[in-house]
Amino acid sequence: MSIDDDPTPAARRARRLRRWLIDIALILAIVAGVHWWKARPLVSGEAPPLAELTLDGRALDLADLRGQPVLVHFWASWCPMCKLMDGAVAALARDHPVVTVAMQSGDRAALQDVMRQTGHDFPVIADPTGQIAGRWGVIGVPASFVVDSAGQIRFATVGVSTEPGLRLRMWAAAVPPVQ
Repeated sequence: MSIDDDPTPAARRARRLRRWLIDIALILAIVAGVHWWKARPLVSGEAPPLAELTLDGRALDLADLRGQPVLVHFWASWCPMCKLMDGAVAALARDHPVVTVAMQSGDRAALQDVMRQTGHDFPVIADPTGQIAGRWGVIGVPASFVVDSAGQIRFATVGVSTEPGLRLRMWAAAVPPVQ
């Protein structure tokens, strides 16, 4: 007689727990597969050059931020999922270097209005044609890259990320890679 044939409450709980664990493992595998599929076009390795003017006219060069992890976040003013991440990006920008690129969201004036309306003040680079996004392999937003202190992309994601998730990636990017 196997445990599957045992009608006792403990055996039924064990079968139910095993089914739940299998279901959870399958869901996690599907989520990981979808994430991998969406992130395929994103660049990896050394971060592409990013030297542009921010909305307020300041020159920003990603190379100048080396020596510490940096979040490079691509978003769009018309993207509802991007709006979900605004608070997380703004909170992270209070503690870490953050560079955001507004993809196909209008000119500087339109983006300045968006930033004024939302009350966020993180650095924004306008990318009205999507040219910068193209260099980074971004075809959908939101997309986030965590670049380590040596200029290497350590994490690249497409879709909504939480503040704790972003902070964890920033912390992990500060840890030197195992060689």
